Amino acid sequence: MSLKIIGNMTGNSMDAIDLVLTEFDGNKIKDICSYSKPYDQAMQKKMEDLRHQAKGLSKKEIEKLPGFQALHDEYIRQIADCINDMCQQNKIDKDSIDAIGFHGKTLDHNPPSQAKRLGNLPYTVQMGSGQMLADLTGIKVVYDFRSLPLMLGFEGAPLVPPHNAHISAAQGDCIYYNGGNTANFAIISKGSVKIGSDAGPFNEYTDNFVRRHTDLPYDENANFGKAGKLDMQMLQKLFDFGRDFYEQALPKSGDPAYYHKDEIFQYVESKNIPFNDAVHTFEYFAGYIAAHALSLVPQEIELPDKIVLFGGGWKNPLARQSFTDLLSGKGEILPEHQKQFVALKQRLQKEPSICTSEFENFMEARLMADLARYKLEDKTWELPEFINSGKKIVCGIIACPQPDRHVYNDCINTAAKG
Repeated sequence: MSLKIIGNMTGNSMDAIDLVLTEFDGNKIKDICSYSKPYDQAMQKKMEDLRHQAKGLSKKEIEKLPGFQALHDEYIRQIADCINDMCQQNKIDKDSIDAIGFHGKTLDHNPPSQAKRLGNLPYTVQMGSGQMLADLTGIKVVYDFRSLPLMLGFEGAPLVPPHNAHISAAQGDCIYYNGGNTANFAIISKGSVKIGSDAGPFNEYTDNFVRRHTDLPYDENANFGKAGKLDMQMLQKLFDFGRDFYEQALPKSGDPAYYHKDEIFQYVESKNIPFNDAVHTFEYFAGYIAAHALSLVPQEIELPDKIVLFGGGWKNPLARQSFTDLLSGKGEILPEHQKQFVALKQRLQKEPSICTSEFENFMEARLMADLARYKLEDKTWELPEFINSGKKIVCGIIACPQPDRHVYNDCINTAAKG
């Protein structure tokens, strides 16, 4: 069955509205067109403020926050406008589109692994009414992909590994590694996922630190970082701040709140670490955490020596070089990790081949389209933990256009706290 689906992702970094229209025909995946519209700093700040306010609150408490409804509606309208613009610019008949795969904006995430450590109940909070988006575009929307997995005791993130497997036929056995706001990876062998997990922050520190001190959205081409040098004491502090998460067994699911961004920035500024040195160290740490996570992969899972990169974070040459160096036995390593990194190099057996996926652009947006396809086809998303459970786990909720609707009760997803 051939399906044409629009995937949407705004991501934790809130850098842009990303859209891709993809055709799925059996095992064939083809992108028809794509669209991206950067967010301005005002919108990024409003979302960041909301995320801080929403931390730990229940669904009802979030909905009562001053300005929540207005910001929610602005968020959905902007996405709908972009979908309508993309279709118009590319002369796409919206009646030919089977669905929109919509992620929403994550405000809080407390998966079972984190809840167990903290002694509380798991929950996940994504903002975004699929019904409102369907009404504004006139296209069926599939959304809220994380609630069911989390309510069944699974992490709910990352969801991308099966999509990596769907596009990996030409790559063979490999490690797919996403460098986004958070880094995550999937080990693909013989077309199936052996393990998929979050690793830790990638762009999170660098982007926010650069925005905090300049008018720029990120460190383009690592211009600031390349002008600085690695601060080993700061590197140690970065790991110490998030140690509970970084040392947690795989698979695990991360959230920017776990990385103690504000406390880290306060530390950097209190120690008068030069701006360029701080940026350099943040960028080095991105590659460091990505490599460190691979050292935690269970021994029974073979590590392929081919690594396929996707996500905008890998366009930062300093972060990418630190990752490459650390896997090759070079680079600066904290004393406590010397043995881990030596063992990791031995498991890789030879210097890994690192390349960029031909599908690197809009990977996370396309993931949402792929998830929507599986919902429409009533199929279990092929995460190892889903398959091994023996349960049929079909992610997502479907909203069909109802133009007369004016009140929306799905602004927060179903597995939110409370």
